[in-house]
Amino acid sequence: MQMVFTWSAENLCIIFRWWRITGPLSFLLSLILIVLLTAGYEGVRSVTRKYEAAHNQRLNSFPVSSATGGEDGILDQSIANVSEEGFRPVSSERSPLLAGRDNRAAVARRGKITLAALYAIQVFYSFFIMLLFMTYNGMIMLAVAVGAFVGYLGFAEGTPATKSVACH
Repeated sequence: MQMVFTWSAENLCIIFRWWRITGPLSFLLSLILIVLLTAGYEGVRSVTRKYEAAHNQRLNSFPVSSATGGEDGILDQSIANVSEEGFRPVSSERSPLLAGRDNRAAVARRGKITLAALYAIQVFYSFFIMLLFMTYNGMIMLAVAVGAFVGYLGFAEGTPATKSVACH
């Protein structure tokens, strides 16, 4: 592979040994695929933004507990339910003992793991696009730029276009 800028598609290998340009048709199909791949990166970013907003909304839907606890100043509300008759079961929606209910910490943990996975996908995807650009072929570079354009049109949904030009 040449490491100099060129417009030629002759003997062009794109990232993988099997992704080789053999003629005008394979070059055109490769350019279309690169546009779609690059637009897909904006789709992944959009999915991440939507998930992060939904995750924050889920976290904000949990009642905020103060550091002093409930009205009685007791940290654990299950202790507040002990009376002369003995222990009464807690019927609070916040109870981590209720089956099928999530507490805030579990939701936060799951959300952080999911956001980390989405971030890892974005980083991998961005480096893959960087490798496409590093073919040093002008047409491939233009296809990456066109894909970013198409992706922004399709997935930006009001987000600013001020993302820095960086790998991730």
